[in-house]
Amino acid sequence: MKTIDKRPKLSRRGFLAASSGAAVGVALVTSAGVVSSPSGAWAMEVTALKPETMATLIQFARDIYPHDQIADRHYAKAVKGHDEQAAKDAKHKQIIEEGIANLDRLAVEAGSPNGYSDMGWEADRTAILNQISSSNFFQTIRGNLVVSLYNQKEIWPLFGFEGASADKGGYITRGFDDIDWV
Repeated sequence: MKTIDKRPKLSRRGFLAASSGAAVGVALVTSAGVVSSPSGAWAMEVTALKPETMATLIQFARDIYPHDQIADRHYAKAVKGHDEQAAKDAKHKQIIEEGIANLDRLAVEAGSPNGYSDMGWEADRTAILNQISSSNFFQTIRGNLVVSLYNQKEIWPLFGFEGASADKGGYITRGFDDIDWV
């Protein structure tokens, strides 16, 4: 009798496709003052905050507003303003650094020895977000992200938004009443 191997077969192409998606949501601290993607596709210089803080802040931003179709560089761009503000405002720097330290502490208590960024499951990180959702730190980041993330014109097409219409005569003459199913 012939035995049949019923295990799923993974081709080289399938492996590469699956493993490339695993790097989404991860930012690396490559050297003093620099945070970058694992692939090297983007990098960000950090001046006031610790690079580790910015890497965690990028993951934190992705967890607050999770969109698989948005690259980490857009989240990095969205939180970069916190580094710039921390350079000018010691109180803001303290809020961010203490907030990230608290996230890491809660993650270690939840069983992640290396802190929040290294928690493997989104559900575990979300549980921590629920614990701190009323904190000043959480509200500061969340409130800023609404503008700094969604005002990036490069990501608008990912959501089907064509952009402002005022300079083109407004929406009335550009498809406002095009729906034919009503």
